[in-house]
Amino acid sequence: MKIVFPFLLAFLLVLHLTGKSQTRDTNQSEETKTYQIPEGMIQKIEKSDAEWRNELGEDQYKILRQCSTEPPFTGKYYKHKGEGVYVCAGCGQELFDSKTKYESGSGWPSFFAAVDKTKITEIVDKTYGMQRTEIKCSKCDGHLGHVFSDGPAPTGLRYCVNSGAIDFVEKKK
Repeated sequence: MKIVFPFLLAFLLVLHLTGKSQTRDTNQSEETKTYQIPEGMIQKIEKSDAEWRNELGEDQYKILRQCSTEPPFTGKYYKHKGEGVYVCAGCGQELFDSKTKYESGSGWPSFFAAVDKTKITEIVDKTYGMQRTEIKCSKCDGHLGHVFSDGPAPTGLRYCVNSGAIDFVEKKK
């Protein structure tokens, strides 16, 4: 993994610098991990592509709906520190508590745990000649980023999330 991560970071940087789009075809065949969710717990949001375009900013639309990736070390939440919760920018579902955020050195906001596993859908992503695990919001199917198994204790996970896919709600004092 120590060899793969620098390669991945360099690859993404080259794509960004050469102007190549990092948006991938969302119609490809995908394997989805499913979790038993009691009926009625999470109510899915379904909107047309035109509705999403009207509601989201251009960058958020590219990330959440077209699975794009923002350049590393540029997102508004990369170095953000504050007490509260990070929510899906598409639907407002709570995803990550600020207490689980940590500095991974990856260039994107990183968390070692989700607020609740049912809030995240995991999908096998075989784009760019790699196999990764994509993470999406379970409520609106918005692309958040990827999860890797090189994170800190207690979970060993690194949820690597695009800043454009999340908003921050500060904890009330």
